[in-house]
Amino acid sequence: MDEMRIDKFLKVSRILKRRTVAQEACAGGKVCVNGRAAKPSHCVKAGDVVEITYATGTLKFKVLNIKQTTKKDEAAGLYEIL
Repeated sequence: MDEMRIDKFLKVSRILKRRTVAQEACAGGKVCVNGRAAKPSHCVKAGDVVEITYATGTLKFKVLNIKQTTKKDEAAGLYEIL
């Protein structure tokens, strides 16, 4: 599988702790994929650039790989911080 919902990717990659938090961030307009606001159901694939806006700043990263499940030490290999 080479695509995954953005809310699930944020949880699997451990960028956000829970999928519900990821869904709320997407619904609140705080997540952009390739420069466009993303709904929780938006699919991401390898090569996409994701930007998350927090109260303290932003996190911008590139999706490198898609996996359904990962171990904690492998999660950082799914993305590259820009």
